[in-house]
Amino acid sequence: MTSGRRVGWWLAWPRRTLWPTRDGWWCLGAALGLGFAAINTGNNLFYLLVSMLLGLIIVSGVLSEQSIRRVRVEPALPAELFAGQAALVAARVVNRKRWRTSYSITVEVLGGGHRAYLAKLEGGGARLVTWQETPRARGRWRVAGFKVATRFPFGLFVKAAQLPPSAEVLVYPAVSPISADRRRELAGTGGAPAPRRGRGHGLHNLREYRFGDDPRLIHWRSSAKSAALMVRELEADAGLDARLVLEGTGRGDPERLERGLAEAASLAVHLLEKGAAVELVGPGVHVPLGSGLAQRTRVLAALALFDPGAPAEPTRVVPPPSDARLRELRVPLG
Repeated sequence: MTSGRRVGWWLAWPRRTLWPTRDGWWCLGAALGLGFAAINTGNNLFYLLVSMLLGLIIVSGVLSEQSIRRVRVEPALPAELFAGQAALVAARVVNRKRWRTSYSITVEVLGGGHRAYLAKLEGGGARLVTWQETPRARGRWRVAGFKVATRFPFGLFVKAAQLPPSAEVLVYPAVSPISADRRRELAGTGGAPAPRRGRGHGLHNLREYRFGDDPRLIHWRSSAKSAALMVRELEADAGLDARLVLEGTGRGDPERLERGLAEAASLAVHLLEKGAAVELVGPGVHVPLGSGLAQRTRVLAALALFDPGAPAEPTRVVPPPSDARLRELRVPLG
């Protein structure tokens, strides 16, 4: 039991690296030269100087280990990342030592070249560092990891610890303004489904004000006639309700596939922001009809995880409600 705990503790300990700086090489060379001189001459002064240099090296190693020990980096990734779009990424540098302060800490993002320098990090304290990241492709994206290094106290050696990646986020397809052709297609009128509340422009109903309502929606004329504040409920642009149909799998043309998925994501975001309901149908993919932020997340996640090489399982499409009239928007994937 005890040996098992010790092995686990050793494996969980971050891997250390130690490398002399230019001044450190000079210090080691001087110690080596004085050591040979002391052996050849037997001069006690040379032995004293060698002992001082070796003591300096030992003290440097002990203090640098104390400075870097139990320093951890906790990534704080944004809720949404889009392929090809720069985003601000943050991480908390935490000193988990209770009393001891860490000095001269450098935090580096592996593979990205982003660095941050902290001159002092108190015991139990934390600092937030930020950098800009641009994911290249959709799908699951994991932070490559971090390297925490220090030259404390004398700048003779660089001691570093490599921390493994501990965070993963889903990168959505690139989203951009929809094309003029798609705007003309959406401008066409379909049927007239039953009105419902949403984020459109028409008036759906009047009701009493509730906490959290937008003050701009207060209807002052009706409020003056009653004893309570009245707000307007807007009517959703139901004419924009759509079913996005992905055509093809895109196995033979990856660039065409990514353009198609980006177009589908842009259409979905545009329609959902207008208050419409959206359904997504494709090879092995089906997101039922819905609206709002939750539907936006479901559609974007399905597009981000779309795998053209996966076996296409039969998709069972549930018919929309009887009062909904969906227009089909077809997006070719190649």
